[in-house]
Amino acid sequence: MVTKNGRPAVEKKSDAPKKIKRDPAKNPMRDLHIRKLCLNICVGESGDRLTRAAKVLEQLTGQQPVFSKARYTVRSFGIRRNEKIAVHCTVRGAKAEEILERGLKVREYELRRDNFSATGNFGFGIQEHIDLGIKYDPSIGIYGLDFYVVLGRP
Repeated sequence: MVTKNGRPAVEKKSDAPKKIKRDPAKNPMRDLHIRKLCLNICVGESGDRLTRAAKVLEQLTGQQPVFSKARYTVRSFGIRRNEKIAVHCTVRGAKAEEILERGLKVREYELRRDNFSATGNFGFGIQEHIDLGIKYDPSIGIYGLDFYVVLGRP
């Protein structure tokens, strides 16, 4: 075979490897898992109500919760700076999945678009902790709690 200018045509060998067609569903980086679940109860005051809220989180997670302090004084709410006003707990692994499943069941597996962050994490709240399957104790009372879920890739 001869080219337009009269020279013999040379076959070009491609050194680049041929593209392998991959199934996008098998990509492990497409899988999401729960990195952590943060549970929070903000009572807004220290004292007996806060310790009872800590008992609720301990019953739910089986872990010792951590107390959070107020960042600044809010006189209209009667909150002083560095006063313990909330309790929270971070759960990971299978226990986090089980607690999240119970929380989503209370919300009937429906979340609003506003519940999701720009990075794909989400959070929601429930108004009564007894909806999660914890038996009601009159000495403790009823508390609402917030769920914050951080998702990650393997």
